[in-house]
Amino acid sequence: MGRPTKVQPARIGSSRREFFKRSGAGTVALVAAPALLPLTAQAAGSTVFLHGVASGDPLADRVILWTRVTPITPRPAVVVTYVIATDPALTQVVQRGNTKTNPGRDYTVKVDAAGLKPATTYYYQFSAEGTASPVGRTKTLPTTGASSLRMAVVSCSNHAYGYFNAYARIAARADLDLVMHLGDYIYEYGTAQYGNVRATEPAHEIVTLADYRQRHAQYKRDADSQAMHRQHPLIAIWDDHETANNSWNGGAENHQPATEGDWSARVAAALQAYYEWMPVRPVDVNKPRDNHRGFAYGDLADLLMLEERINARSEQLTTAVHATPFGAGFSTTDPGYGDANRTLLGDAQESWLVNRLRTTPAQWKLLGQGVMFAQLKAPGSNQATDPGLYFINSDQWDGYEPARNRLYAAIKGDAANAQVNNLVVLTGDIHSSWAADLHPNPYNPAAYDKTTGAGSLGVEFVGTSVSSPGIDTDTTGAIAGAIKFYNPHFKYVQLTRRGYMLVDVNRDRVVGEWWYVDTVASPSNVETFATAWEVRHGENHLRASAQTLARANPPLLAP
Repeated sequence: MGRPTKVQPARIGSSRREFFKRSGAGTVALVAAPALLPLTAQAAGSTVFLHGVASGDPLADRVILWTRVTPITPRPAVVVTYVIATDPALTQVVQRGNTKTNPGRDYTVKVDAAGLKPATTYYYQFSAEGTASPVGRTKTLPTTGASSLRMAVVSCSNHAYGYFNAYARIAARADLDLVMHLGDYIYEYGTAQYGNVRATEPAHEIVTLADYRQRHAQYKRDADSQAMHRQHPLIAIWDDHETANNSWNGGAENHQPATEGDWSARVAAALQAYYEWMPVRPVDVNKPRDNHRGFAYGDLADLLMLEERINARSEQLTTAVHATPFGAGFSTTDPGYGDANRTLLGDAQESWLVNRLRTTPAQWKLLGQGVMFAQLKAPGSNQATDPGLYFINSDQWDGYEPARNRLYAAIKGDAANAQVNNLVVLTGDIHSSWAADLHPNPYNPAAYDKTTGAGSLGVEFVGTSVSSPGIDTDTTGAIAGAIKFYNPHFKYVQLTRRGYMLVDVNRDRVVGEWWYVDTVASPSNVETFATAWEVRHGENHLRASAQTLARANPPLLAP
């Protein structure tokens, strides 16, 4: 999701119709940027490590370390060494090693560094071609005794639509444990097809392996992206734009077989580049489309990352015939709506998720996923002739109602299974900010009380985009207000601003904070705290909250 239906030169902003098809005042703080190494500062101006360093998929005893070598002279293989230490100066070394890279993996380097201690900050550096990379900083997960988790949550980083100022603000936060990226890490469009602030590389829409590699390389050269990756480990899932807009198992809205070839071949190319260029650990090298996985943050939180695009998703419903104030809508009479065989996760992942939710010892269950789980509906424009509420976006969970109801039933529990409590769904994709209570039918006041939250089975925090556009015309909040009026389970809706979420977890509550940058049209260090909402242990519904305090004396940032 995340763009107009037809490829065309872009303008800044978007219409209501495009938005739904795609998809408080605070204190302003000027935050000093972390000390950044210019690309030319690597070992006498070398560009061997032009794409920086990164880490990801941390576990209690290991983490993926990533870089990419640009050889001085192309060759069949390049030897790369690495060092891991407990201090930024790399004097307290705990591990050294070496590996090789080659053109077959686009000279990318991934080391699954094992034998590390839990809940420990490490610093690392690569060397190749007589040149040392920038120093990176990462952290392993705890095993027991974790009292807090603090992370940034991001999605929808469109290089063409603007600057990644949110990444820079995240890089400056030394007290984060990790960054969760909920997809649309790259976009597939060509220059001026969806954003015209920065040109794309290549200039055309990406389809081949060489295309996807070149686009990933462009994103990894961005200074703000490099800063974020250098300071924090990443846990990421993909959404649709890592392949093509509104992708599903058998195709995509933005894939035309007649001119762009076989869909399976395009997916294979996109995923090969993704696994090469991202600091992620494949779940099964023989099943690259399936990257759902879990991360146990001690017994405090279980981070469950869902794959919702190309492994099992059924094709989206396409017949929207009901006029609403927010564009065409779908109803329960639309073809395919009630088909229980249509799926978003697939049977295997759905079973894995339900089992994990029921059996995890963790206090909190955090679902990292791509598309909005909460219902988003509007009335027909003429209630006299077209009564009822209609959902607006068939690409999100609204278009897969039977599958969502199965999850709600599992969360609610039955005679053999207790209710799943302390569920927090974390979502990206829709280029805007939302906080919602979760209920199978929040429009029924006898089942869900919008004032007290009684009946809610969990909560959802939806983060805005890093740079992609929302409804930039909603300057008065009128559209957001109308959405909340028709959808009583939404407690916060903000449609115009870019930035990130900060999620702070302890034993008693999970707080979601929305932080916004002032612009994506140019580089900026300005960010604004907007609002915070929380869910308390055992309550399963939202309460208004406040900005959380930064941790005292966090580990030093990488130089």
